[in-house]
Parts: sequence; structure tokens; C-alpha cells
Amino acid sequence: MLDLTQPGIVAKFLKFGVVGFSGLFVDFGLTYVCKEWLGIQKYISNAIGFMAAASSNYYLNRTWTFNSLNPNIFVEYSEFILIAFVGLVINTLIIWLLVSRWKLNFYLSKVFAIGVVTIWNFLANLAITFAIV
Repeated sequence: MLDLTQPGIVAKFLKFGVVGFSGLFVDFGLTYVCKEWLGIQKYISNAIGFMAAASSNYYLNRTWTFNSLNPNIFVEYSEFILIAFVGLVINTLIIWLLVSRWKLNFYLSKVFAIGVVTIWNFLANLAITFAIV
């Protein structure tokens, strides 16, 4: 069971946020290049940027945020990416709703979606990927 009162949770969330902020540059950069320069469809571009950022964030979260010593890196990385993929689905749904239904700007919608998905990703990774057993 996930205990959000355990010591260090706030510090871990802040570190997760810093890592995530660094991933914004990867995510937005690749999304922009794919969508605007290469003409790739916006939701495909979003997925490319999102998953590239998730991959780069794994290493920083493993070593800095959660200080993981798990020797089974393949399983740990797979869990992290699976959680990120669920986050991508949530992210894309939010963007689609905000752009298609509420006519908001794509990139503003993406910022809002990232905020929501950050909470999902942190809690899921805390409970599953980097759970202390």
C-alpha cells in the first residue's frame, strides 16, 4: 500500500518535478521539430516527444530521485516506460479534449496535460517501479 506520509515523499516529488522539468525540453523540443518542421501529425509528434522524455527521465529518476539500486534494470525500466505509456494515453486524451472540444491552443493544452500526468507518473512510479519492498 502506498504511504504518502513516509519521510522524504515531498523531497522525492520535488526531485521528480525537477527531472520532469528537464524532460520538458526534450518533450517540447522533439514535439515541435516533428510537428512544425517535419510535418508529422500532432498526436504522433506528441507521442514521440513524450516517450523520448520518459526514456531520458528514467535514468535521472533512478539515480537521483529514488536512488534505486535494483539490479534488474530491464524490469525497472519496463515498468517506468509502461507507466509513462499510460501517462501518454492520459496526456493525449487531455490534449484532445482541450484542443478539439474547448478550442485551446495545442501547446497550452500540452502544458496542462503534463501537469496532470506528472502526478500520475510520480504516484505510479513510487508505488510500482521504485517501491521499497
